[in-house]
Amino acid sequence: MNHATITKPKIAVIGLGYVGLPLAVEFAGQYKVFGFDINADRVNELIRYIDHTSEVSEDQLKSVITTDCTTDTGLYCTSQMEAARNCSIFIITVPTPVDKNNRPDLTPLYKASGMVGKMLKTNDIVIYESTVYPGVTETECVPVLEKHSGLKFNEDFFVGYSPERINPGDKEHTVAKIKKVTSGSTPETAEIVDTLYKSIITAGTHRAPSIMVAEAAKVIENAQRDINIAFINELAKIFNRLGISTRDVLAAAGTKWNFLKFQPGLVGGHCIGVDPYYLAQKAQEAGYHPEIILAGRRLNDGMGSYVADELVKLMMMKGIQVIGSSILILGFTFKENCPDIRNTKVIDIVRRLQFFRADIVIYDPWASAERVKHEYGVICQNGESKHKKYDAIVLAVAHNTFNNIDLTPMLKDNTVVYDLKSVLPDEMVSARL
Repeated sequence: MNHATITKPKIAVIGLGYVGLPLAVEFAGQYKVFGFDINADRVNELIRYIDHTSEVSEDQLKSVITTDCTTDTGLYCTSQMEAARNCSIFIITVPTPVDKNNRPDLTPLYKASGMVGKMLKTNDIVIYESTVYPGVTETECVPVLEKHSGLKFNEDFFVGYSPERINPGDKEHTVAKIKKVTSGSTPETAEIVDTLYKSIITAGTHRAPSIMVAEAAKVIENAQRDINIAFINELAKIFNRLGISTRDVLAAAGTKWNFLKFQPGLVGGHCIGVDPYYLAQKAQEAGYHPEIILAGRRLNDGMGSYVADELVKLMMMKGIQVIGSSILILGFTFKENCPDIRNTKVIDIVRRLQFFRADIVIYDPWASAERVKHEYGVICQNGESKHKKYDAIVLAVAHNTFNNIDLTPMLKDNTVVYDLKSVLPDEMVSARL
C-alpha cells in the first residue's frame, strides 16, 4: 500500500443521515470531505444549513459546509457520486433495516457498495459503519466492490469496519465523545483506519483484531440493551397483575450498587428494535436457534398492543364507550427530544386503538407531520389538539416539553390517563406501565 495516498486523504461519506452527517462534519474540520446522499432534497437542505434530524446545528453546518470542492478542508455536499471520484477513503453509513418478516435487508448496503465500487482506485480504502451481522463486510460487500471496480480485494483495495455509535438526540454523547471500535482487512489497513478515527474521536479508539469481531461487537451492544428492557417490560406486566407499582419496585431494587437501571417502555428506532434480528439471522444460518434474543424481541415488539389493550380495559372499567371515543397520544417519535420516527412503536398503540374504532389524535412537537403522514399514513397534529377534551390520554414519549404540560383543560370527569414514561404527577395518572 502506498502510504502517500492516505497521509492527508480526501474522504467520501456515503449517506448523510443520523450517522453520516455528524461524522462528515467532524472529519470536515481537518480533511476535505465529500458528503454524498442519494436524496437531492437532503443535500439542498444541508447546503442551506438545515438539518431536519437536529443532530447538527446551523452554526456547525455553517462552519464546515462549502460549495467549493477544491478546498483543503470542509464538507462539500452532493447527490452526484462522481464528485467523490478523487477520494481515497470511502465511508459507508447507509441504513441496514429489516423487511416485513424481520429478515435483514442489505439492499441499501449493496447499492452503496456498487456506487463506491465504480469509484475505486488502487490503494483506496472502504470503511463500513452500518450495523450488520458478523461476516457481511467481507462476504457480502467486498464481492460487490470487486465486481464494480474490477480490482482485487486486499491487493488493489482494502476495507475497514468501524461501527457507528450515534445516539440520536443525545447532545452529550456526540460522535467525537464516544469511543470508536475500528478494524481493517489487513494489519496495515487496521492501523490506517484506527489512526484516521483517532484524529477526530477525542474519546479514543479500540482496535478490534478482525472485522468480524468489530461487526459482532456492534450487533451485541443493541441486543444486550433490548434483552434488558424486555426483562423489565415483562416485570411490568407481572407487577400490573399483582397490583404493584413497577416504578416503586425499580426504585427499591435500584438502591443496590450493581442493579442495572432500565425502565419499561416501547423499544423502537433503527438500532435496538432492529439489530437483534441481524444477530439472530446469522445464528440460524450457523445452525443455532437463538432463544433469549428472539424472546426479547417478541416481548418488546408486543408492548404497543399491550399498552393499547390495557388502556381499553381501564376505559371500560370507567364506563367509557371505546368505539367512537376520543384518545390523545402524546408523542410519536421513537425516543424523547428527537425528531426520529424510524420504527417508532407508538404506531402499534395507534393501530391497535384504531382496531377498536377509537378516534385517535396524535400530538408531537418534535415530529414532522409530513414525514409521519408519508411513513405511517396517520395525522400528527400541532398544538391545537390541546384545546379539546378526551376520553383517554396516553403519554407515550417523554419529551421535555411534556414535563410540565397541563392536562386539566383536556380532561373530562372520567378521562383515563396512561403514563408510559412516569413523568406526570401521580394525582393525574390512572395507570403507568
